[in-house]
Amino acid sequence: MAHDAPQATGPSKLVIRNIGLLLSGALEKPILDADTIVAENGKITAIGRLKDVDTEGATTIVDANGTTVAPGLIDSHVHPVAGDWTPRQNQINWIDSYLHGGVTTMISAGEVHMPGRPRDVVGLKAMAIFAQRAFWTLRPGGVKVHAGAPVIECEMVEDDFKEMAAAGVKLLGEVGLGGVKDGPTARKMVGWARKYGIQSTIHTGGPSIPGSGLIDKDVVLEADTDVVGHINGGHTALPDDQIRCICEGCKRGLELVHNGNERSALFTLRTAREMGDLHRVILGTDAPAGSGVQPLGILRMVSLLSSLGELPAELAFCLATGNTARMRELDCGLIEVGRSADFVLMDKAQHSPGKNILESVRLGDLPGIGMTIIDGIVRTQRSRNTPPAGKVPEVVAK
Repeated sequence: MAHDAPQATGPSKLVIRNIGLLLSGALEKPILDADTIVAENGKITAIGRLKDVDTEGATTIVDANGTTVAPGLIDSHVHPVAGDWTPRQNQINWIDSYLHGGVTTMISAGEVHMPGRPRDVVGLKAMAIFAQRAFWTLRPGGVKVHAGAPVIECEMVEDDFKEMAAAGVKLLGEVGLGGVKDGPTARKMVGWARKYGIQSTIHTGGPSIPGSGLIDKDVVLEADTDVVGHINGGHTALPDDQIRCICEGCKRGLELVHNGNERSALFTLRTAREMGDLHRVILGTDAPAGSGVQPLGILRMVSLLSSLGELPAELAFCLATGNTARMRELDCGLIEVGRSADFVLMDKAQHSPGKNILESVRLGDLPGIGMTIIDGIVRTQRSRNTPPAGKVPEVVAK
């Protein structure tokens, strides 16, 4: 089982040079004119041309060898349980496998697969606080897992949300996976959560696991959660007219997931683009789930939306990075000075017909990952899960 990854023990300075393409993660400027990144003590300190930035005193130098550097991918919708193990598939090292798919940050939508998950208020609060503490301490492979997302029940009162927030809980699990399934109750509790700085997500569509139920447009709009969780269903999507109604009726996040209806995902993407609201679209996998664990799920969503949704690949990567970072108030996901030094280095897969990585993704191919970096520390090199890349980066000095 992948356990806590090593952290920097002293001052560190990372230099990534010879970058062929730098993706920013920001829709307004998805490609940056730079070939070098400098990060000190886990934070980005300089972005530019090699001749113009200070690279002296580097403790680690990575030669990108002309590959693409992007922010580490963010999975906005996972269901972690205990460490790097999931009982839903009885699989270990699933988080580490996601790291090999370029994912450096995960957001829990509820630890709903915990065997014997408590439904009473005391128990669900205790489990949320435990999960928040445990995953921030563990960091499997270095991956940042934002966990501790309680599934709300009807017996909860405002002080329960205040207590959880004071203990460090910052997320709600999917509204609708517990006893709260009606709009008025959901809206009241989402308001309490928002009052104390806790972000919320709602289950959208037909039931997924035992105990969940149909959550339609009326409940979604009345609940007014911060994120419309898997608007393309998890797995069963709402009818197109209801999806459009949600897109037009609120200004919250529109989450598209791998374990959902692909046609509905493309419909949502087109609707958001027509409305000029591409910034609202974020990506997740909704895994582990009945359909399994998908280490390349985020990459596959990027490729799907680019190839079939006719979205330029550099913009599709923004949905998996900067859009989520801004919506979730994270310090990663964007190549900006002061942000966390979390990166994925990749290139077009060998023998892809695309002339470069962006064209290959637009044609529906997945890129090959050559390295992942979290907090300025190299965590993996050549991915064990993606196709081999045409070019690969290398650590040339450490």
